[in-house]
Amino acid sequence: MNKDKRTSLYDRHLALKAKMAPFADYLMPIQYSGIKREHNAVRKNAGLFDVSHMGEIYISGKNALKFVQRLTINDAAILEIGQAQYSAMCYDDGGIVDDLLVYRFKDYYMMVVNASNIIKDLDWLKNNLIEGVEIEDMSNRLSLIALQGPKSRELLIKSMSIDISNLTFYHFVEIENSGMSLVLARTGYTGELGFEIYGDNETIPHIWDKLMDSGKFFSLEPVGLAARDTLRTEMKYCLYGNDIDEKTNPIEAGLGWITKLDKGDFIGRDAITDSKNNLTRRLVCIELVDRVIPRQGYHIFKDGSKIGIVTSGTYSPSIGKGIGMAYINNPFTKSGTEIIVDIRGQQKLAVIVKPPFYKNGTALI
Repeated sequence: MNKDKRTSLYDRHLALKAKMAPFADYLMPIQYSGIKREHNAVRKNAGLFDVSHMGEIYISGKNALKFVQRLTINDAAILEIGQAQYSAMCYDDGGIVDDLLVYRFKDYYMMVVNASNIIKDLDWLKNNLIEGVEIEDMSNRLSLIALQGPKSRELLIKSMSIDISNLTFYHFVEIENSGMSLVLARTGYTGELGFEIYGDNETIPHIWDKLMDSGKFFSLEPVGLAARDTLRTEMKYCLYGNDIDEKTNPIEAGLGWITKLDKGDFIGRDAITDSKNNLTRRLVCIELVDRVIPRQGYHIFKDGSKIGIVTSGTYSPSIGKGIGMAYINNPFTKSGTEIIVDIRGQQKLAVIVKPPFYKNGTALI
């Protein structure tokens, strides 16, 4: 365990008696008070996450936009300064290198990538580098926390004395707070109103303390990666390595809405176009009828024939059922279709349902 990295908030997690475990080369808090309590805090009040293990890559130079357009599937050209977008990078065959966020600053773009993919993503960017572009890995120099939940805006205003009432979804601001430089973005991975705060490794622990102190008046809970997983699953937010990877393409994964085939050429465009016209499976949401939980790798059947496989599964604290995501072969992907999930040799009935599982999220308020 000594080989694992520690975020700038490691000592805070120990003081809060968090259950720690290795994740993407870091020792990360898996849970504090319990998954259900932390999950419900985010849905009803507010939760604070340490997500400093994520990677941040700066892309600058006169051809930065051209490069980002070539490497990502969304249309970065529409971004104005202070905007962010969800996107992905793909290989030539349409397989997904990583899903990510792209932020547009005045003089550069920032990619926020998955922790387990930082080295791979950097290699991919460098291997496709063009003249007039510079890449800088900021992952070890920046920390990131996420404040999520319907009371997150009110808590931020009280804690940091800033006016963010007009900060809209997928926009961000650069601010100074008590002499500390921060980037405050209205994004998240929970389906609730929320904010992500970037700062250097010396700054973020002070911001964490301020939020935890003010959070006493808002029933704020520190939240670990376990509840982060249940929250994102309820919203059908993909997790790289589970629901998407180098063997899946954006269309079958339900990411057609961020795949801008008409923006011009980008890596993987031809293969993705072909897959769109020849789709054989689709990522769907499944809800178990019995009180059991589907897990990654469980096989799915229809009329005795195997038609799919579970990619993510959990117990949903919000709806009180076992839920999951699964790739299902056509033509069995329609909502309402009854299927069978093989759970350790037992045949359990499930139904394909429309996403998301949790429909009362506050992300857009």
